[in-house]
Amino acid sequence: MKKQILDPCSGSRMMWFNKKNSAVEFGDIRKEIITVTDRSHREDGTRSIIIDPDSLMDFRKLPFEDNSFKLVAFDPPHLKRAGPKSWLVAKYGKLSNNWREDLKLGFAECLRVLEPGGTLVFKWNETQIKVREVLELTPIEPLFGQVSGRNGMTHWLVFMKPVATTKSHNI
Repeated sequence: MKKQILDPCSGSRMMWFNKKNSAVEFGDIRKEIITVTDRSHREDGTRSIIIDPDSLMDFRKLPFEDNSFKLVAFDPPHLKRAGPKSWLVAKYGKLSNNWREDLKLGFAECLRVLEPGGTLVFKWNETQIKVREVLELTPIEPLFGQVSGRNGMTHWLVFMKPVATTKSHNI
């Protein structure tokens, strides 16, 4: 069965109600179990983060044909500064030094694999990079969005891939 939804940066699937939804192709650039110090979860003071995608993939170069999905959920890493053993990096990943180019390529790829008229849901936390800086990298404008989170730093934005129109010539 062809999957209708793509999450190319699924990480530990935190935002999904059904973390095993069969309609979703869960992807990530990494597959690992990371154990970090967190005294709030276990007696031994650790917490495990499980990153187990259906497919290994890089959101900058998706391994799918054009127009393959009805919906793409794009929640890329949003940290550019964090220590190598940081719990946040383990949980969310970290942007490269070329983060602007990476995100520009990510948006282009997400739109490429969407069907015309398909929906792209983008999640961004602006703790280190403001959402306005990210929106400068998108090839189309969002339709609408919502701010959430404890400090109002997480943005949910919805885009729709344009439907190509052709000119008709009346002769």
